[in-house]
Amino acid sequence: MDQFYVYILFSPSLNRHYIGHTGQLDDRLFRHTNSGSKSTKAAHDWQLVYSESYPSRADAMKRESFIKKQKSRRFIETLIQTKTD
Repeated sequence: MDQFYVYILFSPSLNRHYIGHTGQLDDRLFRHTNSGSKSTKAAHDWQLVYSESYPSRADAMKRESFIKKQKSRRFIETLIQTKTD
């Protein structure tokens, strides 16, 4: 059974978060930090700071959309903090 992930990356050099979803978390992180994608190519120091797994791509996309719609750094940082506590 496939797993899908919602993830949050953080770039210390840009002091920014990036939120996405994928079916292959390790591969996606590698592509963000090395070959880059359009929205993350400005830095090469992206770190995985948060992830959640979901049974379907649709569920992961809904969660990603919800997090992005919050438009709040505080919400993202709280989410990360509660996961690491």
